[in-house]
Amino acid sequence: MSKQKYSLAHLTVLGCAPPEMTYIAARAGYDYVSIRPIYMGLPGEPNYSLSDNPEMLKQTKRALADTGIKIHDIELARVTNEIDPIQYLPAFEVSAELGATNVLSSIWTDNRDVYLEKFAQICDMAKSLGMKVDLEYVPIAGVKNLAGAVDVLKTVNRDNAGLMIDAHHFHRAHDRVEDLDALPREWFHFAHLCDAPAEIPAEKEELIRVMREGRLYAGQGGIDIASIFNRLPEMVYSIELPNSAYVKEFGYAEHAFRCLETAKAYFAAHPRRERICAACR
Repeated sequence: MSKQKYSLAHLTVLGCAPPEMTYIAARAGYDYVSIRPIYMGLPGEPNYSLSDNPEMLKQTKRALADTGIKIHDIELARVTNEIDPIQYLPAFEVSAELGATNVLSSIWTDNRDVYLEKFAQICDMAKSLGMKVDLEYVPIAGVKNLAGAVDVLKTVNRDNAGLMIDAHHFHRAHDRVEDLDALPREWFHFAHLCDAPAEIPAEKEELIRVMREGRLYAGQGGIDIASIFNRLPEMVYSIELPNSAYVKEFGYAEHAFRCLETAKAYFAAHPRRERICAACR
């Protein structure tokens, strides 16, 4: 089996700009970073828009060159009623220049006609720059479960579109691991790794709190991560593990290191098993 590749995701080290994030990832032993050069204007969100900040872009290029770390994916190309996808083009262009290969997208409107058209547009823009687009469903968003994401991908039918499974969202959406088996393997380019308490919060506010600042190290919670990831092809695992308490206690660098070390320990204890399809027996 080839060495598992890991990426450090933006939300895990939210307070670190891409250059600092890259150095932290290198020292901790990651292979990639997953950055957010698309500024979404959310309350308290740092602005790491590289297309608008030449100095930060210069520093990011230097950090990548110094460390040998590569950018795997960028985020977040949200689909909403209000956002015109063309506004993502500058971020796509600078990210492609930096070597990013994938764009993460999610859908935050219930208007199916709108989100199908805009997601298709995002895919087409990314393809012109040689990048793939991976759709992430989120339990509190417009497309909130596996079935909804599959519907989008089958309807839009773009050859550079894929599906990004987040362990937290998969568990919270009550999705079934068996349903992953029927999906095209070429849809899968990377996955988000984290753990969380097994009990799913009944209140939306608590669900959001855990999602944004209370995720756990692999093996520390109640998600059967191995049963999900063993259904997926081998690919990059991007560790998206925002936890404000851990960051306060350990600092960003140590938290990032612990994310990676616990992930490696988890998969060492839960080795990947080759599955034989029922029809082949």
